[in-house]
This record gives sequence, C-alpha cells and structure tokens, in this order.
Amino acid sequence: MTLNTTLASVTKRIISRSAPSRQAYLERMRAAQRKGPARAHLTCSGQAHAYAAAGPDQAALAEASAGHLGIVTAYNDMLSAHQPFETYPQLVRDAVREVGGTAQVAGGVPAMCDGVTQGEAGMELSLFSRDAIAMATAIALSHNTFDAAVFLGVCDKIVPGLVIGAQVFGHLPAVFLPAGPMTSGLANDDKAKIRQKFALGEVSREELLKAEMAAYHGPGTCTFYGTANTNQMLMEFMGLHLPGSSFINPNTPLRDALTKEGGCRALSLSALGNDYTPVCDILDEKAFANGIAGLMATGGSTNLLIHLIAMARAGGIILDWQDFSDLSEVVPLLARVYPNGLADVNHFHAAGGLGYMIGEMLSAGLLHPDTKTVAGDGLHNYTTEPFLSDEGLTWRKGTDKSLNEKIVRPASNPFQPTGGLSRLTGSLGTGVMKVSAVAEEHRIVEAPVRVFHDQNEAKDAFKAGEFTSDVIIVIRFQGPKANGMPELHSLTPMLSILQGRGHKVALVTDGRMSGASGKIPAAIHVVPEALDGGPIAYIQDGDILRVDAIAGTLDIMTAGVTDREPATADLSANGFGMGRELFSPFRQAVGSADTGASVFGV
Repeated sequence: MTLNTTLASVTKRIISRSAPSRQAYLERMRAAQRKGPARAHLTCSGQAHAYAAAGPDQAALAEASAGHLGIVTAYNDMLSAHQPFETYPQLVRDAVREVGGTAQVAGGVPAMCDGVTQGEAGMELSLFSRDAIAMATAIALSHNTFDAAVFLGVCDKIVPGLVIGAQVFGHLPAVFLPAGPMTSGLANDDKAKIRQKFALGEVSREELLKAEMAAYHGPGTCTFYGTANTNQMLMEFMGLHLPGSSFINPNTPLRDALTKEGGCRALSLSALGNDYTPVCDILDEKAFANGIAGLMATGGSTNLLIHLIAMARAGGIILDWQDFSDLSEVVPLLARVYPNGLADVNHFHAAGGLGYMIGEMLSAGLLHPDTKTVAGDGLHNYTTEPFLSDEGLTWRKGTDKSLNEKIVRPASNPFQPTGGLSRLTGSLGTGVMKVSAVAEEHRIVEAPVRVFHDQNEAKDAFKAGEFTSDVIIVIRFQGPKANGMPELHSLTPMLSILQGRGHKVALVTDGRMSGASGKIPAAIHVVPEALDGGPIAYIQDGDILRVDAIAGTLDIMTAGVTDREPATADLSANGFGMGRELFSPFRQAVGSADTGASVFGV
C-alpha cells in the first residue's frame, strides 16, 4: 500500500526540522558505541565493587560473558501497575544465564500514581517526576558496565521518563517490559456514574469507596485507556515492546514467558552479536511519526502531546503540535476504549487489539512499514501475537478481522474519519482537546466564563449552586512554571453533571486533564500560560470565549480584553509541602507545554 501523502510530508518536515540536532545526537551515540562498556577497563577495585553481590555471575563478569544486561525498574508494591515488577529481575537473570549472559538491577526510578494524587498537592510533582525518572535512569546506567538494558515501567510519567533516559544511553539496545493490565472489574462507566452520584450527594463515601475498590481490585494497570495504556500502545507502535505484549495480564505463564524473552532479546541486540540494534536507531523520525499516528487512531491520552515532544527531543528530534494536528486530519479513529467507549483494554485486546490495528493501518498506508524494532526490521512484526505451545513462546499471525466492531474497526469503516485529538489556536493562544469521546453536539461552546486560580475554588462554586447556565470554566495559573501543571481530572464529575443538566459547558486551562478525561470539551495545555502573561491571564468573569473543536479555534469574543492589566496570583502555597519545595528549580527552568514542558532544554 502506498504511504499516505500527509504522513510522508509530515515525516519529511520533521526530518528537515530536526537535521542539525539529530545529527549531533547520532554522532554522540556512535562515539559512545565505539568506546563500548568500560567494564573491562575499570580498575580492579571498581570491578570488585560492581560484581561483589553478583553471586553465581561473578566469574562470568570478571572473565568473559555473552553480555551483561542492566535492569532499570520502577517497581514498588503500593501501585498496582508496578507491583508485578517485583519478580521480573529474577525471571530475567535466570533467563539470560541460560544463554550465557548476566544481568543486574542497575537502579530504580520513582513511580507515582496520578490516580492517588489527583486533586491533591502531590499532583504538582507529577509532571516533573518524568524528568526526575530520566535523571534516575541516567544515574542507573552511568556505571557504564552494561551491553544492553531492559526497562520496567508502565504508567503516566514513568515510560516517557524511561524513554528519555534510555535515549541518553541510546548506543545501547533497549527492550521495554510491561506489567500488563489488571483483570476487568467494575465497569469503568458504572464507576463514573457512582462518582457523579457522590458529587451530587446521592451516595455515601462508603458506597463510593466500595465502587472504586471493585474497579481497582488487583495487580496490573488500570483498565481504562488513559495515559498508562497509551504508553503501552506507543511502545508497540514505536518498536520497543515485544509484539503483542502490552495487554497480557500479570502473573500468567504467557506474561512471565514474555518477560524472560525480553531480557534475552535485549542481549541478542547488543554490539557483541551480529544484530546490533541500539535504541537510537529504533527511535528515529519514522518511529515518532508512527507513534503520533497510533495516538490518533486509538484516541489516546492528551498527556502524550507533551510527553512525545519531550521524548523526541532527547533523541534530537523536534516535534510540534502542528505535526499532531496534521496527522489527526488523515488518521481515522479505529478504536473505542473507555472513556471513548464502554470497552476496557482487556476487551480491546480480545477484539484484535494492537496487532489488528497495526495491520489495518499498514494496509491503509497510515504507518511507516520500514522501521527498526526490537523484533527485527519492519513494523509487520507487530501484526503477530504471542502464544505458548509445547515448544515454548512463539508468535503467530494475528487476526485480520475485528472480532468486535463496537470496539475496534477496519480503516475502511472507522468510528470517525479523523483522529482523537485536535489542536486549537486563536486569540486566547494555542491548546489541545481530546475529541474522541466528545459528542459532536458538544464540540462547539460559546459562553460566558467563570475564572478560577484553583480547582477547589471551582468545586466550591459548584457546591454553592453558582453554575445555572451555559459556562466556560477557566482554571489558570496551572501551567508548568506556575505549579508543575497538575492534572485537573477531579473536575470531571462536576463538569459532567452540568453538561447532563443541559448546559453548554467547557473547560479552558493552561494545566492538564487526565488521559482518561474525554466527554467534556476541554481546551487544555493552553500556551502561553498565565504566568508567562498569555492572553488567558487577561480573562475576567463574564467575558465570552468560543471553543470550537471542529474549526480548531480558541478565541476571545469580548473586545478589549488584552488592553487590561493581566491578573496575578499568589503562588506561594505551591512552593511547600509534599516535597514541592525540592522542585523549585524545576519550576524555574521548565519549558512551555508545546515544547514538552521539560527542564532539560534539549
């Protein structure tokens, strides 16, 4: 199938824009590869330190090895998505020993849960945790003793942070090993209804907690299609997972077999063998274009509009929101997974999942087929699915037909002809909206605004009955420089209730919404942010805004707004408590949302 002309032109544009920085990055990676791991060049004392706790692997490390694998893990047993990683290091060590290699846990990285911190002070550390994870990854690998690495991570900031860190060591092969989703519990839509009833005072906190625990009930990733599961999708579309491995449930024989194979695969791609495939060669401009296309086709998380830009920049590749917008115009929406539909990721996987979607998109010319991956050359490898037989783990051709067209559809009969995300630009600035779950009748809202500097102020106004007509709620001073750009997902029940009452309602913010948000039109990531003096800082109660996701516009309809003095906010409370004081340098150094909201300046 001929490559879609827009995909080809956007990729060409990215290559041209990125040429100087990409070339400089690749030159650094080639130089690092030529030097190789310094394991054999360490002092005797240094080697003794590195191998002292290696047990049966000490001799192999000191004398000769088929390769030494570094494990970077986001394990903790407080978060369901990362708890399964407790057993992974031993599985990997045992597997690579069988092929003559060795493995050590190089280091751990933090993993926080946006679900736990939603609406809390700790959420103001969430976005910055991505860059902290990248730094921790670099520290883990800085001993320069490894021939390849595997990365254990799942959730919102963890995978992007690991990818950034892996690219700093891009001369090494890298395989990402997922934990998989928890089994299906209380349906996500039923959970959302209980949340709305609680917001209205119709059910007790005890009933709310019972529903939440029925939804989040065991080890594994949450089952809705938010940022965590969008990350897993990307790792397949971009070639860093083993094919079909994203949505295999934890603690199953197939999951364990994939974990073992991932470790062995990483070593097989090292410079010691004949199939050297460093991560810098996998994550090229085509891989990122494929990732954006996958994001659009699946209706994925808006958070990746920030994370993909930051991830790409770590490899010298410059993306911008126009790339996302242009691809959204030609990539159809092929999946409906909650909150874009009623199915969860387990249902999606059973209906054909990523393998089916990748096959459909390749056939329609909506993906670059000629990319390098950890499974070999060519994205066609990701149309296969893993299974266990008497011979062990192997792959077979996946389905070429949807097994449930209410969940996933062919490219010839999509849910909608365009992708799941929309770029908005106008006199208020530039923002983005996840439109895949927003009904068409809600995609244009023109209404008076109510302005708040804190999400709790908006909730208090709702409880006081102050929203009685059409309204656009503006929450500003929520950008990365102001307070770390927290997600505002806890506003969703309130906004859903207002919409359900028949009001035209929208949210406009320089902050973020959860990757699970969707049914309410929300113009988010607005730049310039209020703290930078963007137009959003000049809005006052009663001004008229127009949010139009169909035309892709975000406009101030009231005349003379920017002739006023901009609002200011007392942000002193954002600087202390829950560790926020330690992140003051991040708030001072962070870039804008449209450049990845990173502190790295790359």
